[in-house]
Amino acid sequence: QVQLVESGGGLVQAGGSLRLACAASGRLFSTYIMGWFRQAPGKEREFVATISRDGGNTYYAGSVKGRFTISRDNAENTVYLQMNSLKPEDTAVYFCAADQRYSGIYFETREYEYDYWGQGTQVTVSS
Repeated sequence: QVQLVESGGGLVQAGGSLRLACAASGRLFSTYIMGWFRQAPGKEREFVATISRDGGNTYYAGSVKGRFTISRDNAENTVYLQMNSLKPEDTAVYFCAADQRYSGIYFETREYEYDYWGQGTQVTVSS
């Protein structure tokens, strides 16, 4: 069982930046595809960003591309989400997730394919 713990959320003004971190337990972190998702009040959870096992491939939702950057440090068992130029519509609970499937794919955008989830961290962007 993998435990994921997010941190770094908070309140920020529009145009500001935040860096989220997600620390994973265990020794198999480098074998997981990692992803970030978010859920705004009254809305379904949506894909934000994903990163391949070695960090060499990334993919973003159109709404965050160019503003958010996903990265990982396999030595520290941690995945990050750097969020710049934040907008009020980025307000949501942000979740990290791990996909443990061993396959030829580099990254994953489909929520149902992820096996482990963190508890989430709140990001609030004021206008």
